Amino acid sequence: MDTNILEKLKNSGLTGRGGGCFNTAEKWSLVEQAEGEEKYVICNASEGEPGVKKDRHILVHHAGRVIDGMKIALDYLDASEGIIYLNPDYYLKFKDRLEKIINEAPIKVFNKPHEAGYCGGEETSALNTIEGKRPEPRLRPPYPPECGLYGQPTLVNNVETLYAVSLIARGEYKKKRFYTLNGDIINERVYEFPESWTIETVLKETDNWPKFDFFVQVGGDASGEVLNQNQLRQTVPGSASITVYSMIKYDPITLIKGWIDFFALESCGKCTPCREGTYRLHEILNNKEPDWEMFGRILDTLSDTAFCGLGCAVPNAARSYVKNVLNSHEYTNQLTNLQIICKKEK
Repeated sequence: MDTNILEKLKNSGLTGRGGGCFNTAEKWSLVEQAEGEEKYVICNASEGEPGVKKDRHILVHHAGRVIDGMKIALDYLDASEGIIYLNPDYYLKFKDRLEKIINEAPIKVFNKPHEAGYCGGEETSALNTIEGKRPEPRLRPPYPPECGLYGQPTLVNNVETLYAVSLIARGEYKKKRFYTLNGDIINERVYEFPESWTIETVLKETDNWPKFDFFVQVGGDASGEVLNQNQLRQTVPGSASITVYSMIKYDPITLIKGWIDFFALESCGKCTPCREGTYRLHEILNNKEPDWEMFGRILDTLSDTAFCGLGCAVPNAARSYVKNVLNSHEYTNQLTNLQIICKKEK
């Protein structure tokens, strides 16, 4: 067992690569200090956010590193079992290969049911799914490090996080991360670059800086923030995806409708704000004359009262799109109406 792994994680500054960006060393420490009859390690390979493909890339090219990271966590925490939580597509593609790499290690591969959907990737929803319960988020606290799978202390880390753990343990970590590039660009794929690189640098270094007016969405094609091309001298947040949109190619209403419809489809239905709110947003957008004031009020309600991160994330794309993109261009009547979406933003 690498008794110095926690110190190595602290020195690395590694944060979770699943979107939450929680300090990895702190999470491991919480699980280590928690009392329980057994402890578990879960590799979350659900990857349900549109536009995010880095975990798939890692499982194709670096699956051994991910398993190594899990083994390090199992040893350090003296955990009884590890579970790789795969979405249905990844399960079909990677199950056999992963099991060969796992060999006799106490790690099993779990197939996330198709009906669990995007919401089934939320860490506490994943715990419920593995336990055979309805795939919906749990009330927190308690948090998984204290009370996770079967009520026991549980470490839940993303695929890329565990990949990085393996590098850190072996002294090979160079503070890099994976970036998924999508959209109206020439070279769509997953890249590995320094985590300190800005959005602008990533696009230019990959020859993906457009020669036309554009905007980007970062951190996922549903919940990600939308930025104009003058806001790109910042690092890439969350799950580090960058999607480029041509300014003249997309109708604002159609684009917003696509984001809202994704959440309406993927809501688990557990809480009223998300279940009813996303349906009403969808309904408003399908009216000939959308009630933008009501649309903005519902976004406020979702931000303040939704049970989990899925519901709270619904307003992100629409509001940032209006604020950062539409406000800086001429959209005449559409802009005048859409500005209401951001009117009450805190």
